[in-house]
Amino acid sequence: MELPPLAAYVHIPWCVRKCPYCDFNSHAAGPQLPEDEYVAALLADLDEDFDQVQGRRLGSIFFGGGTPSLFSAQALGRILEGLEQRVGFADDIEITLEANPGTFEQAKFRDYRRLGINRLSIGVQSFQPAKLKALGRIHDGDEAIRAADMARAAGFDNFNLDLMHGLPGQSLDDALSDLRTAIAQQPTHLSWYQLTVEPNTEFWNRPPQLPEDDTLWDIQEAGQALLAEHGYAQYETSAYAQPGRQARHNLNYWTFGDFLGLGAGAHGKISRGDGHILRNWKTRLPKDYLDPAKRFRAGEKQLQAEELPFEFLMNVLRLTDGVPALLFTQRTGLPLERLAEARREAEARGLLVVDPQRLVATPKGQLFLNDLLQLFLP
Repeated sequence: MELPPLAAYVHIPWCVRKCPYCDFNSHAAGPQLPEDEYVAALLADLDEDFDQVQGRRLGSIFFGGGTPSLFSAQALGRILEGLEQRVGFADDIEITLEANPGTFEQAKFRDYRRLGINRLSIGVQSFQPAKLKALGRIHDGDEAIRAADMARAAGFDNFNLDLMHGLPGQSLDDALSDLRTAIAQQPTHLSWYQLTVEPNTEFWNRPPQLPEDDTLWDIQEAGQALLAEHGYAQYETSAYAQPGRQARHNLNYWTFGDFLGLGAGAHGKISRGDGHILRNWKTRLPKDYLDPAKRFRAGEKQLQAEELPFEFLMNVLRLTDGVPALLFTQRTGLPLERLAEARREAEARGLLVVDPQRLVATPKGQLFLNDLLQLFLP
């Protein structure tokens, strides 16, 4: 089995404040971030995982969180230097940094751009004061707009805006107003997704009043039409991009590529030369991750052959155009015939396009993706 492309996800677990809807591994930052200690731990973590590289160079790096932009340019520079020295970068590597408008400083982001970070993902979520307050965000709408201006001024010609819909008390007009404001900032990419209430969050314990299903459907339809009208093509369930500006790091996930997971709570997926595919995850709490007496890797699971159809399709069927059918064999080492029976059933139900050369969900299959994927469970 040919090894797939390799990416790296680097998790920075601190935020200024924990948002009530967030179920990510993020923690409120104290007065002093342990930058030096965390960078040292990340590089030691990488050294332990180095056997997973298997001669490949990194095609993309994503700094996620938390709020990675809380870290100084010097700290991120040391991480990038360590990755480049140990693993190596593809000539056209994409390096993305997640940032929130409330943490923006013009000089800081110019420094980030000089490091070689060439893409930002800015967590806006909404531009409206009442909605931002309900979401527990620490920025206001004007700061969000200034964030896009600062990104361009710092030399970023490729940036994403994260925007939510289905917010507490949100109407169709509210949602479209947010989208129009986001489009006016001329991002190259928009992540536009519905708020979901997840376990282990404040919203789960005290659920807000969310819009009715009919309103959510109207928002989805009208929003997709507005995005298409302004040249943002939907290429994944909640991702829209200008031509040629799809997020390459996320495309690697969705095409079942490999990725190193570095940092507290990070997850990785690695294909081995012997045909085995492993998922691993790191120690979750920052204090434990920084404790030299504890291990970085908290667990590992080898995917069994019967699990691979579901694992593969769970990713690739998020893509609106799907993938070439032969990618299944290239990424899993299994013959395409392993999908045949479930594939025929999915086609008969109108959930999968009848095309021997591609694996792609129909519009109905996109709407009922969970039902489609159930057909491929072991």
